[in-house]
Amino acid sequence: MKTRTLTPLVAATTAAALLAACSGGTKSGGSGGGGSKTLTLASVDQGSVEDVVKAFEKANPGVKVRYTTSGADQYQQQIRTQLSSGTAPDVMSVWPGNGNPGATYVLAKPGYLRDLSDQPWAARMPEAIKTVAQYQGKTYNAIFGQNGIGAVYNEQAMAKAGLTPPDTWTKLLAFCRAAKAKGTPAFALGIQDNWVTQLVLYAMVATTVYSPDRDFDEKMQAGQATFAKSPWTTALDKYLTMEKTGCFQKNPLGTNYEASQQLAATGKTLGIVQGNWVIALLKQKNPKATFTLKPLPATDDPAETLIPAAAGAGYGVNAKAKNPELALKFVNFVMSPQGMNLFVKKQGGLPSLPDTGFQADPSLTELSQFIQSNRTVPFMDQRWPDAKVQQAMLSGLQEIFSGQSTPQKLLKEMDTDYKAGS
Repeated sequence: MKTRTLTPLVAATTAAALLAACSGGTKSGGSGGGGSKTLTLASVDQGSVEDVVKAFEKANPGVKVRYTTSGADQYQQQIRTQLSSGTAPDVMSVWPGNGNPGATYVLAKPGYLRDLSDQPWAARMPEAIKTVAQYQGKTYNAIFGQNGIGAVYNEQAMAKAGLTPPDTWTKLLAFCRAAKAKGTPAFALGIQDNWVTQLVLYAMVATTVYSPDRDFDEKMQAGQATFAKSPWTTALDKYLTMEKTGCFQKNPLGTNYEASQQLAATGKTLGIVQGNWVIALLKQKNPKATFTLKPLPATDDPAETLIPAAAGAGYGVNAKAKNPELALKFVNFVMSPQGMNLFVKKQGGLPSLPDTGFQADPSLTELSQFIQSNRTVPFMDQRWPDAKVQQAMLSGLQEIFSGQSTPQKLLKEMDTDYKAGS
């Protein structure tokens, strides 16, 4: 990891497992040391926490924040090692639910996280967010933002190409063909980072699986449904059809998350299928451009389209924090209107709590509308029994793109891991 002066910390907020940063660093708000005046943090965010840290330090004179950042894959491997060895920071990124090695259930079950149920914001969490912030009825995750997955378009590149966002599956494929013919692929895809592989699939699954059956998760939990014998097969087929149609740039497996951002930001592609958290990163790379998130259609009826939208990653407090009082103070600042609004504005998200006075960025107008009209579903992994299902999916998708596996084999492996974890 690089050493910096004041690094980022929010893409943990992204979803869903998703989300995540590409570069790492260590940052300090001051000289280090200071005992009770020094807070340690670990996160997977990039570009969103600087303002929050500065505001927190200003509100708490003499307090210094030291933290590290790393990509989601690296972070998830490191945090468990740090927690088990007693070297973890006071505050850390924690994902909602149970879908990855850094998720709420996974870290709370062995006692690594402090119970936050007694904090003032815990009772105010919306029910849908509270359920994935809790383990056995107790709140362990300070989730400050909501995120959605969709097609993020570069409006200037779209205007140059003379194209408009498609709202049906047939129009989506036609859009991809037209974009390719103009020499500018429709979407950047950076699946060298394996967490990125799931995003297009989740966007497809939201509509193909959950639009006709909102109770699919309950049926999976009851053993009445499987991945391999459900519309997950349709969603995966559509994902691969997009690849065969030329919807993505050449060699997605050789393109990492950082490089995919660069393609979309500079108009080398017309957009990128990602979480809304990517918008802030694209703006950093091209401040003059305008980006807008739209649903990614999977059928020919726009009324059927749903968006994966759910609680983003938040912050947990180490049960053995060296500075527990300061850790709680930071988490509560993050969950205050000031801290929450700073975070979600910088990262291009939406606050998790009501009545913060937040004005959503115009780029998220449709996401906000879909959330308000109940046309969203949680990120799929948040309701899976353990992290192994997602890990099988991520590695399996990379193998499919490299010709080493098949959709049916992948879905059967996911079913096996799902049943084993139930």
